[in-house]
Amino acid sequence: MTAALAILLATHGLIHLLGATKGFRLSMAGGSLWLVGGALFFLTAVALVAWPRGWWAIGAVALVISVIAIVPSWSEAKFGMLPNALIFAAVVAGFMAEGPASLHAAYDRDVREGGSRAALVPLVSDEDLVGLPHPVRRYLQLVGVVGQPQVRDFQVRMHGRIRRDRDTDWMPLAAEQHNFVDVPSRFFYMSSSMFAIPVRGYHRYAGGAATMKVKAGGLLTVASASGPEMTQAETVTIFNDMAVMAPATLIDPAIRWESLSTCKVRATFTAGAQTIHADLVFSDTGELVNFVSDDRYQSSGDGRSVRPLRWSTPIGGYRQFGSVRLASTGAGRWHDAQGAYSYIELTIDDVRYNVSGR
Repeated sequence: MTAALAILLATHGLIHLLGATKGFRLSMAGGSLWLVGGALFFLTAVALVAWPRGWWAIGAVALVISVIAIVPSWSEAKFGMLPNALIFAAVVAGFMAEGPASLHAAYDRDVREGGSRAALVPLVSDEDLVGLPHPVRRYLQLVGVVGQPQVRDFQVRMHGRIRRDRDTDWMPLAAEQHNFVDVPSRFFYMSSSMFAIPVRGYHRYAGGAATMKVKAGGLLTVASASGPEMTQAETVTIFNDMAVMAPATLIDPAIRWESLSTCKVRATFTAGAQTIHADLVFSDTGELVNFVSDDRYQSSGDGRSVRPLRWSTPIGGYRQFGSVRLASTGAGRWHDAQGAYSYIELTIDDVRYNVSGR
């Protein structure tokens, strides 16, 4: 889709440049309009790749100049309005997907607001691990959090694939998220595509409440959810993020632990009015390999209904992310009457800690 639009923009720009040669014969102003319009269409094609957040603004200016150039030469240039109409539709979609009213802009605003809180970040010490169950303590030592700053917030970028249920096709997925630990909050923005139509989604947990919204083409809301079940589900996800992506946060004394075996513990985690439980499963070498909870809800395709369902996230592929060693691959799985199936598979590309306030 992006490549086709870039080709259309570049081709339309070339036609404008050719039109400039004839336009200059009529007037300097007319030729200049065709020339500037062509250059802007070329620039829009480049920005489509290099500046995906703002290419639509350049495209909008190019369209205005193009129309002004075409009108005086309507009898010969009127067919240029057809590609302009296609580009106009793409510009509107780009504005809705990335403009100030988009889900992406809402994500950016929430992250900026969370980052406005200043906080001192002490180092994780061996004393902070005292009292933790042996599997948790060994895990934190293994990944290397001791001697590193405690985590106030963390930013993660990832890619993978997602599907609605076990019978639907996979869709590609790119995602970024930012979590804040001092005031529990989670902002998760994803982009995907379905039948060449861009799909954007935003999961937001802040102020003790969670919401989810998914839009197709930046215009049509195809799924939306909120309410206590959604908030409880996101509370489970927040604790999962802590265990997998920011293990240093597991030293929080508010987490209650129960040892189930040498490689399995049960955690009770509270955020706001929600208290959830999860089992953390570790390998014989000390790595966290699975996270299982019965306190999560599965949403219907449109987000209008939910049902309680066991949820797990098997992880692996441990590698170094800066000063810590974390799992780099994982999946989200539902466990229903037919058995377990993955609905999302992710590879973590980058993890950064205490990003805000830098």
